[in-house]
Amino acid sequence: MTTSPPARDTRRGLWLGVLAVVVFGLTLPMTRLAVGDASDPQLPPGFVTAARAAIAGLCSAAYLLAVRARPPRRALWPALAVCAAGSVVGFPLFSALALREVDAMHAAVVSGVLPLATAVVAAITLRQRASAAFWVCAVAGCVLVLGFAAWSGHGRVQPADALLLLAVFSAAASYVAGARVSLEIPPAQTVCWALLFMLPLTLPAALLQWPPTPVRAGAWAALGYVSLFSMWLGFFAWYRGLALGGVLRVSQVQLLQPFVALLAAVPLLGETLDAATVGFAAAAVGLVALGRRFSAAPAAAPRAPSPAWRPAEPEPDPEPGAMTR
Repeated sequence: MTTSPPARDTRRGLWLGVLAVVVFGLTLPMTRLAVGDASDPQLPPGFVTAARAAIAGLCSAAYLLAVRARPPRRALWPALAVCAAGSVVGFPLFSALALREVDAMHAAVVSGVLPLATAVVAAITLRQRASAAFWVCAVAGCVLVLGFAAWSGHGRVQPADALLLLAVFSAAASYVAGARVSLEIPPAQTVCWALLFMLPLTLPAALLQWPPTPVRAGAWAALGYVSLFSMWLGFFAWYRGLALGGVLRVSQVQLLQPFVALLAAVPLLGETLDAATVGFAAAAVGLVALGRRFSAAPAAAPRAPSPAWRPAEPEPDPEPGAMTR
C-alpha cells in the first residue's frame, strides 16, 4: 500500500527541481564556451569531461569528510555506478563532443526530450505508473520542443544529434539511479559518492589531457561553472527534489531547461532571442503544470528515506486534491 507524500514535500520538491533546472540550463552554453567550436577550439572535450568531474570530486571528498559520512551500503553501489557513468562520463563527454559541431541553441532544443527520457527510464526501472493523460502531456511537451527546433532551423539531423541523444539518455539513467539512492542516503551525498568513486579515474585523466596551448580566460571560467554548479551543487537540489516530489512528477520541470539555455545563450554567446521563443517557453510551462495534475501513484513504492538523515517535520496542513505518489 502506498501513501501520499505531504503536500509541503511535493511543493518543496518541485521548487528544488526548478532551481536545479536553472543551474543545469546554463550547462550547455557554458560547455560551449569551454570547448569552443571547430573553427576556434578552446579546451579539449575530453579534458573538460575529466576536469569538471575531478574538481567536483575533490569538493565531494572534502564535503563527505566534513559531515563524517559513512559509505553507502553495498546494495546501493550498482545504482551509484549507473549514476556516475551517466552524470560523470556520459552526459559531459557526449555533450562536449557535440558542442564542437553545433551551437548551444541547437543542443538546447535537442535536449528537450530529457523529461520524457527520464520518465521512461523511471517507469521501467522504478516500476512507476502514470496515467495516459500524463504521457500525453510528456510527449506533447517533447513534440513542442522538437517542433521549436524544426521551426527555428536548428532541427536538421546532424551527426552531432546522435551524440546529443546519447547525452540525454545518459543523463536520464543517471537521474533515476541517483533518485533511487537518494531515498536511502542524503541526496547531497548521492552525487558526492558518485563523484568520489570516479575520482581515481577522472583526476589522472584531467592531468594527462591538460591543454598544451593557452586558452581564453572565459573558457576556464566556464569550466569552473560546469565543475562547481552543473556537476556538483546543482545535484544537491536536483536529487533532493526528486526524492521529495517523485521522479515522474519533478522530472517534467526539465521541459523548461532548453529555454533556460536559450535565454542564457543571448548574453553568453551573442544569440538573438525572439518573441516566438518566449511563446514556446510559455506553452512548455503550461504543459508542465498540466502534467502535474495528471500524475498518478507508482505501482510499488521505493524504500522510504532513512530516518538517520531525514529531519522530522511538523504535520502539514491538509490540502484538498493533493497528488499521490
